[in-house]
Order: sequence, then C-alpha cells, then structure tokens
Amino acid sequence: MDKKVYSLLNIKLNASLSGHEVAQRCALMMLNEATRCLDEGVIRSARDGDIGAIFGIGFPPFLGGPFRYMDHIGIDRVVSLLQAHQNRYGERFAPCERLLAMAKEGHVFYPEAE
Repeated sequence: MDKKVYSLLNIKLNASLSGHEVAQRCALMMLNEATRCLDEGVIRSARDGDIGAIFGIGFPPFLGGPFRYMDHIGIDRVVSLLQAHQNRYGERFAPCERLLAMAKEGHVFYPEAE
C-alpha cells in the first residue's frame, strides 16, 4: 500500500500496537457482531453462526466458531475485554445487550456442553 494515503486521510499510524493487540481488537469486534447477528435474526442459532464463520470466513475450526469460543473463554471475560476496549478506544467496542445479560446471568450459548 502507498503510505502517502495516511497523510491524505490525516491518519497517524500507531505502530505501538503489537500483533496480538491488533488481532484481539479485530476478534472482539467480530464476537460482538456475531452476537448481534443472532439477536437480529441474521442467523438462527449459535450453531449456524459457528458453521458459517468456519466455512464462510475461515474462523479457526479448532476454536469451534465464535460462539463456542466465547463459551470457552467465558462470556464474562468477553464482556470485560470489550468494556476495557470501550474505555480505551470508544463506543464501537461497547458490548451488545445480549452479551451483557448473558454475563450477568452466567448463561452460555451452548448450555448442553456444560
């Protein structure tokens, strides 16, 4: 990419972010949006979302898809990370209502797996 585009768009590069931080920011946004898709009826179930993410966008199959992944690391942890990013980077990282409710109530996307 031509680096002149940054000056044209008045953007300063923040090279202080590690690869892990960049990946985490992208993953958190995807997890939040996947949950919104479930809420809005774009997908019928967490299972459909996991299958679609694995076969459609290349989500790592060994993680089971975004919903299984959130269950694995903990909905409360996902919400905590999103809130920390919200405080640091703004409202675009605000956890959606469903994740907030699930964390508060201790729910998961796949209760049968517990």
